[in-house]
Amino acid sequence: MSSIEDLVGAWLSIPELGDRLGLPQRQARKLVEEGVVLSARVGPNLARCIPADFVEDDHFLPGLEGTITVLRDAHLSDDDALLWLFTPDETLPIVGSPITMLQAHRKAEVRKRAAELAF
Repeated sequence: MSSIEDLVGAWLSIPELGDRLGLPQRQARKLVEEGVVLSARVGPNLARCIPADFVEDDHFLPGLEGTITVLRDAHLSDDDALLWLFTPDETLPIVGSPITMLQAHRKAEVRKRAAELAF
């Protein structure tokens, strides 16, 4: 798990996610439990956390939820989806990883590539 933890870098605990989104902790936990966002167990206590890059200001990145759906449709586990989203890819039009593309509001290219994983 350390490779995912290191690759992602900054993480939000469920209470921190709630604070960033302006939601009670139980609603933030429900988002994680229902699979609205990807999460992983990280840190010394293996607490369930969400990549901080998933949140922009007080909301999820535009295009994130749909991209997660495409990755799940491609049968990627949460860990594999996180690795794919955060692994640098020099073939992208913007230097960085698929999450960098989502942060630049370029979801179409990310979803196209995610859909190709199913084949």
